[in-house]
Amino acid sequence: MAGKPERALLIVNQKSRSGATTCNAVEEALSRSGLTVEKRDCERPEDLPQLIRDVRDICDCVVMGGGDGTLNAALPGILDTGLPLGIIPMGTANDLARTLAIPEDLDEAANVVATGHRRRIDIGEVNGKPFFNVASVGFGVDLTRALTRDAKRRWGVFGYIAAGLRVLHRVRPFHVTVTIGDTVHRSRTLHLSVGNGRHYGGGMTVSEDAAIDDNRLDVYSLEASGVIAALKLLPSLRAGTQGRWSEVKTLAGQEVLVETTHPRSVNADGEIVTQTPAHFRVLAGAMEVFAPPNPSAETGPVAPRSP
Repeated sequence: MAGKPERALLIVNQKSRSGATTCNAVEEALSRSGLTVEKRDCERPEDLPQLIRDVRDICDCVVMGGGDGTLNAALPGILDTGLPLGIIPMGTANDLARTLAIPEDLDEAANVVATGHRRRIDIGEVNGKPFFNVASVGFGVDLTRALTRDAKRRWGVFGYIAAGLRVLHRVRPFHVTVTIGDTVHRSRTLHLSVGNGRHYGGGMTVSEDAAIDDNRLDVYSLEASGVIAALKLLPSLRAGTQGRWSEVKTLAGQEVLVETTHPRSVNADGEIVTQTPAHFRVLAGAMEVFAPPNPSAETGPVAPRSP
């Protein structure tokens, strides 16, 4: 259904950094914007898809208040129902919101939904598990395991930095084979990312020209010789210019196969969801989101909320 939404299913992650204190504020902001709100609580992330399926006939959009993990948990239900998604950024990193230039202010974010401007975006998939932003093998998995819920609540995006420093000295290269069509790349890498969106990890950038509606997956392999060499790449990783360095191999395609000598965990949108061998594909234009009308704003930051 095109046009402005009228009745929204509102789900807020009350366990997020700001969820418990802002749930009512989100509902009020949506109501002020002219939406009728059907608010539902959900204690377990795995129950989110069915909750969305259950209201598909009484709501014409889904509004999620939370971070990237909450959005990812709801993704199967959103894809099944075809309902457009509204985002109220309330997480630690808010990388999807950053990619889509969704404002952090509650009223402004609610107004984006109420205005009704929709943007069709791609979804990534790894071994049948959908994701918005990025999936990774190697350092990204170690970081996910080290980044506790309490650290995210207390320190916000700085929790990523602290966790990264804790695990960086333990990172060891591993053998990987990446196949895209007729291209086969074999190497030893510290970290491999397969990106559907533009941003991940609290503002890191998949590629300087990556977009969430470009119908492709962007791959980069961090093949630095060690920790010191990897650290010098950090500014480029934030800017998305890492492909200019000889220590980084970049590839792109609609389907990607990642194989490792031994099975390794795969992290997607901050959650460990599967293991290698990992078959990735892009689901082009798979869903609609409410977003500002200027796609060029995609590079603009969405600041994390203060603890």
